[in-house]
Amino acid sequence: MNSTAAATAGALTFLWLGMVLGISFLEAPLKFRAPGVTIPIGLGIGRIVFRALNLAETALAVAVAAAVAAGSPPAAIVVLTAVVAVLLAVQLGAVRPRLNKRSDRVLAGETDLPRSRGHLYYVALEGVKVALLVALGIAVLAAA
Repeated sequence: MNSTAAATAGALTFLWLGMVLGISFLEAPLKFRAPGVTIPIGLGIGRIVFRALNLAETALAVAVAAAVAAGSPPAAIVVLTAVVAVLLAVQLGAVRPRLNKRSDRVLAGETDLPRSRGHLYYVALEGVKVALLVALGIAVLAAA
């Protein structure tokens, strides 16, 4: 893989990784511990923050894919890029809509909802995405 494409893909991948770690594993759980933040307020903030994160992730996924494609990458890098992009698509197309429906119900005042497994699925997928982004970032930099 040529060094410019590898450096670009690596930088974008690690930027993406940092955003996921900062928002999903730091901001999201901590906001509910802040004084005065109720579940509805936290959900409202979370929806705005995750909408912005997911838009940024989509742009980064496209940019990473373009940088990888421009660099004559080995097959392993192509596969890692495709898998992380598909994982993001699953999160955005299958898991997020269910979470949004549930948060709509909470924000409408429903209080007797059963516990949601959707958040657990989302967190599990985030964990897999973190591992894939680390592997992709290392792979593209090693291929330079």
